[in-house]
Amino acid sequence: MQLRLATHADADAITILINTAFRRAESFLIDGNRIDLQTVQGLLEKGKFLVAEEDGTLAGCVYLEPKGDRAYLGLLSVDPHRQRAGLGSMLMKAAEDYCRNAGCRFIDLQIVNVREELPSFYHHRGYTETGTAPFVPGFVPKVPCHFVKMSKPLK
Repeated sequence: MQLRLATHADADAITILINTAFRRAESFLIDGNRIDLQTVQGLLEKGKFLVAEEDGTLAGCVYLEPKGDRAYLGLLSVDPHRQRAGLGSMLMKAAEDYCRNAGCRFIDLQIVNVREELPSFYHHRGYTETGTAPFVPGFVPKVPCHFVKMSKPLK
């Protein structure tokens, strides 16, 4: 497995990967795709995607947006056939290292409150809750939900 920063040429594959991963995890919550190609391309202009690749195929990705001493992390996605094998943890460690090396002292993320598996995944990695935010504008969830904001100091 090779980790690298994505290029604009990866935008299609990133879009497919995110939608495949989130469809499996969030089909109880939303219908349709989680992200479109135009949004991925826009994110590539503002931040970076760290991707895990094997034999030319993307197996996982995470979005990073360093801003001064803080960084935003989002869209952690692992191909459903590769989940539960440690790839998400590997991407998280690499993402934190990248942000630390970019001069960030804190990393922020948000999770959907009804995704019961997520709090323990992030608590285990040292993240704590810092607040809440409304769910993604433009999405109509099947059940009431919101984001839980989390943060971690990078040492």
